[in-house]
Amino acid sequence: MDSLRSGSGLALWKVHGLMLVAAGLVSTSFTVGKAIAQGLDPAVLTLVRFLVAALLMLPWVRRRFGLRLPDGPALLRYSLISGVLVGFFWLMFLSLRYTTALNTGVIFTLVPGISSLYSALLLRERLGRYRLVALLLATVGAVWVIFHGDMSRLVAMDLNRGDLIFFAGCLLMALYTPLVKLLHRGESMVVMTFWVLVTGTLWLLLLSGNRLPAVPWSRVAPTVWAGIVYLAVFSTIITFFLSQLATLYIGPTRVMAYSYLYPPCILVLDWTFGHGLPPLQTLAGVVLILLAMLVVQHGASQG
Repeated sequence: MDSLRSGSGLALWKVHGLMLVAAGLVSTSFTVGKAIAQGLDPAVLTLVRFLVAALLMLPWVRRRFGLRLPDGPALLRYSLISGVLVGFFWLMFLSLRYTTALNTGVIFTLVPGISSLYSALLLRERLGRYRLVALLLATVGAVWVIFHGDMSRLVAMDLNRGDLIFFAGCLLMALYTPLVKLLHRGESMVVMTFWVLVTGTLWLLLLSGNRLPAVPWSRVAPTVWAGIVYLAVFSTIITFFLSQLATLYIGPTRVMAYSYLYPPCILVLDWTFGHGLPPLQTLAGVVLILLAMLVVQHGASQG
């Protein structure tokens, strides 16, 4: 763990391996989020998720690093990062009341491309035309996988209020990894993750604190609580940490490009739970994603 404190000392193959793990974990969050979206107000649901995650991290951070309150500039940095995350998750849960997990999966494939534009503006990250083409191909491949190679299903997809809400959230989420790279000052990723969660909880208290007394806590279903704990541990603590760590090594664009793997991961999960294999033509999209990913990941300055 000591080698992770400053974002140095980790082999690149291990970084990419960790991002594969993160992609697998995040790919489950759309289905879980859809399952519990009706159980609580979106802002309250996101608040509980962040609060549970922060409380779970608290003993670890206190034991290894001490629980010192960051100074003003550090709190501002963490608050900016948590602000975009809070906005995204709140809009995601809100959108899932009006749209499907499938539609959000399609729209989320736009995030790496948007993130690359942010990185070029904020970090002067050089992408090059080959990596830009690869991002476009990976988007096409991800959409192909989601619709099982049937473009008529894509054409028939009716955009609705929820889709527009989720797209607004994606504009925020695309800022996440560029901000991590821009605002990191050498502190441990564990510490950064913890304070991002804490400041995110404070943002959410401002957003939804007045609604807490009206929540029928005793009637919240156990499955909703189970979903919140799952999201807090696997899709929040672990993936935030891994994404922030990997950003220091391979840059925001290549970290975000791993989100193209969500649709194939979802297919694997569906197959694992007995939902059968996808149509054969779907595999063309998987191949396209993998080839494009290789190009995107080939050096931060190649291109």
